[in-house]
Amino acid sequence: MSNDSIICRDLESPLGDMIAGTTNYGVCFLEWHDRGGVPHIKARVEKRYRAQLIEGHHDHLDLLERELEQYFEGTLHSFTVPIFLKGTAFERLTWDHLLSIPYGSTLAYGEMAAQLGKPGAARAVGRANGANYLSIVVPCHRVIEAGGGLRGYGGGLWRKERLLDLEAGRKMLWGESAVR
Repeated sequence: MSNDSIICRDLESPLGDMIAGTTNYGVCFLEWHDRGGVPHIKARVEKRYRAQLIEGHHDHLDLLERELEQYFEGTLHSFTVPIFLKGTAFERLTWDHLLSIPYGSTLAYGEMAAQLGKPGAARAVGRANGANYLSIVVPCHRVIEAGGGLRGYGGGLWRKERLLDLEAGRKMLWGESAVR
């Protein structure tokens, strides 16, 4: 694999098909197929990383697949797969903070902005969350509204709800609607 390419492949999950990609440094994206469609996702990733996507296999993707299976079984609470993310300084700061939100916990956009030393920047936190290409592993689904409502998840609010239910121990059959 050259430095200007990303190895990618499709992955299955109980919540729908996903596409993932990695460099030799680490996994750089994991997106839901229906988040704009695979061709759109690939074009965004190629633009951000200035790299060509090549379908194939890589040890990082094998590890990601195993860890996602364990996550959806409710047995993995922290990913160990290496990650490699590109973004603005504020996006990277936000994503690093997302990684510190414990499994099963949530944080309001405004609280997160304050913790980042940017009180009043809840919308900027929301935009940075939306720019996160590494769904589930960088857990932007753990950020919610101040009143506890769900908002802003690129994979759809129904998936955000199910991910939070899984992490809260409200494991269900994946085809059932969530009960709160």
